[in-house]
Amino acid sequence: MKAPRPTRPTVPVLAKGKTRTGRLWTYVRDDKPFGGADPPAAVFFYSRDRTAEHPERHLANFAGVLQADAYAGFNRLYAPDRSPRAIIEAPCWSHARRKFFVLADIAANARNKALGKTAAIAPLALEAVKRIDAIFDAEREINGFAADKRLAVRHERVAPLIKDLEAWMRSERARLSRHADVAKAMDYMLKRWGAFARFLDDGRICLTNNCAERNLRGVALGRKSWLFAGSDRGGERAAVIYTLIVTAKLNGVDPQAWLADVLARINDHKITELAALLPWRWAAEQQARKLAA
Repeated sequence: MKAPRPTRPTVPVLAKGKTRTGRLWTYVRDDKPFGGADPPAAVFFYSRDRTAEHPERHLANFAGVLQADAYAGFNRLYAPDRSPRAIIEAPCWSHARRKFFVLADIAANARNKALGKTAAIAPLALEAVKRIDAIFDAEREINGFAADKRLAVRHERVAPLIKDLEAWMRSERARLSRHADVAKAMDYMLKRWGAFARFLDDGRICLTNNCAERNLRGVALGRKSWLFAGSDRGGERAAVIYTLIVTAKLNGVDPQAWLADVLARINDHKITELAALLPWRWAAEQQARKLAA
């Protein structure tokens, strides 16, 4: 099974005389990049902290590919002896590139220089960004292609770029102190290189988990409006609401119209047929009604 792509933004939660930091865990399935037939969906969970027990519980029955950053809390999910079986790790190239991009940020360094601050640009970081961007450019051209077509193009065009990047990175890393910032950015990738290159052998795997990141915008914007969750129960309720609204949006469904209709008739709906009210099925039903009218 193709993986959900998770992320975990913070959410302030009201406590005695202050707020504390809770977490919203987000898992997104979006198979459009490889022409998959399954409809996109998102699910949110709330927790009081970010310990590993939460993703282990969320994904207890999942087996497939998980595309995420290198958060240590996911590590036990990738263990070979995990039951029902190990989850396949597919790291996010955007997270890896970001580390180099910060070091090579010419605009930011120019601003710092104008303020009289140190404004050195790391040439190795800039070169890494250029090489990784070439991979992103090639991948952008096959977005939406079927998995087998993506795989064929990757073997022909992307694999040589990956091979060259690895060789260059290992060569340059050998000359650097382990304390250098660029070395740390390289180590982030090199220590997981097999996982980073895994997309070359599976056309379903994307370069990034950006689809999960994109669907967190509502949380970031919401924090400016609702300020905090009133309690842990409020955080859990927020997770449910975000699940419904984001899934509707992923399927091109107006959340307000969908929820208004579903809530108006759910009381008389058979509990064994609740799946019929899912956004993608609801949208198909609405379309069928229009055609029949």
